Amino acid sequence: MKKAATSALPSGETDRVDKPDSHLRTGWTTGACATAATKAALTALITGAFPDPVSIRLPRGEEPAFALSFETLGDGYATAGIVKDAGDDPDVTHGATVVASVRPLPPGSGIHFAAGDGVGTVTRPGLPIGVGEPAINPVPRSMMTAVAEELCAAHGLPADVEICISIPGGAEIAEKTWNPRLGIIGGLSVLGTTGIVHPFSCAAWIHSIHRGIDVARAEGTPHVLGATGSTSEKAAQVFHNLADGALLDMGDFAGGLLKYLRVHPVPRLTLAGGFAKMAKLAQGALDLHSSRSQVDNAFLVSLIDGPTLPPDAKERMLNANTALELLELSHENSIDIASAVATRARRTAIDTLRGAEVSVDVIVTDRQGKIIAHAI
Repeated sequence: MKKAATSALPSGETDRVDKPDSHLRTGWTTGACATAATKAALTALITGAFPDPVSIRLPRGEEPAFALSFETLGDGYATAGIVKDAGDDPDVTHGATVVASVRPLPPGSGIHFAAGDGVGTVTRPGLPIGVGEPAINPVPRSMMTAVAEELCAAHGLPADVEICISIPGGAEIAEKTWNPRLGIIGGLSVLGTTGIVHPFSCAAWIHSIHRGIDVARAEGTPHVLGATGSTSEKAAQVFHNLADGALLDMGDFAGGLLKYLRVHPVPRLTLAGGFAKMAKLAQGALDLHSSRSQVDNAFLVSLIDGPTLPPDAKERMLNANTALELLELSHENSIDIASAVATRARRTAIDTLRGAEVSVDVIVTDRQGKIIAHAI
């Protein structure tokens, strides 16, 4: 499984840059490409001819057509490849070739899936696919199964076939995804619930957060870490001496993490992030992206306003251009605003968990990864 249904890159400490919502092309998931390649290969295995382009029906009824990038018909097997087009989504698998190779199995075998070159194998519990299985998710499996059963039935044949999916170069691409942390080893996952990739999908990222929590729960991990980026993640991991398997790639989606933990709790949660991101969480924002929440200087000043804050310093802080400038002004005036932010951010997290049995602490870091506040 990738960090996102379309393999978003791991989050850095800085914001992602979103494109406008309009005029963006949708694309196709690896699951849709694998299904189309399977249909082409199995058709050729049965009839001796490859359909090109090959059409499939997606779960919501759409019927896209895919051009084949190559085809091979051999003795007892057929192989077809399709180059994935992810549209305008920033997808690390865009341009990868998804290959299906099919071969008949002995009568009564049914349909079996195999992981070829560049497709991972599940090694940890908690995912929708069992340990030891190819990392081909349930919906793509269902789509490929339906195609195979329909084709075999149309030609009076039993649906006894092996479907091996490969993504050449997938092992290298997978290093840019969250698969290694989820225990998917050796390559990419074949993903997709609708068959369609929608550009900049928040849902895909949140889906990966949920799967990370599922894995942690299945393994009995007592303490997990959700961080806004790699700098704060590393600092908090070292501080708490956490294994990589405890790390959840939260990014900007604090709400997606906290709301899932509300129903699927883990005993202990650490939230970590830079000052600006944690300031937004302190304000009550659960989506920390710059396009969807902003730092409120007046709110931050209200956390520390009092007789120790000179009027001129207060005015400068209220008019600060950035959260970093406000933080620096607080330092100049010997005010620990970071601790106030950590404490209030922790309160937001606890309120969002709504009584779930999850112990929460919050770590705030500077841009160099130094911990400047810790609320427990």
